[in-house]
Amino acid sequence: MNRPRIALIHATTIAIDPIKAAFASSWPQAEPINILEDSLSPDRAKVAEITEALTDRIVALTKYARSTGCEAVLFTCSAFGRAIEHAATTVDIPVLKPNEAMFEAAIRKGGRTAMLYTFPPAREGMEVEFREEADRLNAAADIESILVEGAIEAVRAGDVEIHNRLVAAAAAKLEGFDAITLAHFSTARALKPVQDVTDIPVLTSPDAAVAKLKHLLKA
Repeated sequence: MNRPRIALIHATTIAIDPIKAAFASSWPQAEPINILEDSLSPDRAKVAEITEALTDRIVALTKYARSTGCEAVLFTCSAFGRAIEHAATTVDIPVLKPNEAMFEAAIRKGGRTAMLYTFPPAREGMEVEFREEADRLNAAADIESILVEGAIEAVRAGDVEIHNRLVAAAAAKLEGFDAITLAHFSTARALKPVQDVTDIPVLTSPDAAVAKLKHLLKA
């Protein structure tokens, strides 16, 4: 049996379990491997824009992933979009940004998307990525970002219940949207609590990314 090896590059440990669960449920035949560089997230939080040094580190991680024999690379941190785009040009395999597949799916659902996010440095880059995808798929699509304060601090402290409750409470207030996106891989753990409080379709980046990887690799 062919087991395509997929490199998962993490900037924080809280992204690992959601993508692990997505592979287990949707693509157990794959062989995901984890590459963790957990100084990236705090270093990104210190700067307003992605620096050349951070970009170089993303490129180095991508090339290392390629050297392990991977057939594709998936980054799981939402704050490095432009650096990941550049890194993708340096290797000969697919390299996915965390949210590109989720944004594609959201845009196809309609014009208005709500994005619940918990890590402020990631917001601007994700909005730019969404609008670039919208220009390609549906120029009328728009996104509104809602910060869920305290959620990422809760999950970093190991309190998933509080994280999920905060995200669900924010989702319960939303009206008039065609889709809700849970912005980060770490936020995907709140999928069921969010679905319980809204009739709006809810999308997560891990599930969408696994589906896109399967399509790209014709699995």
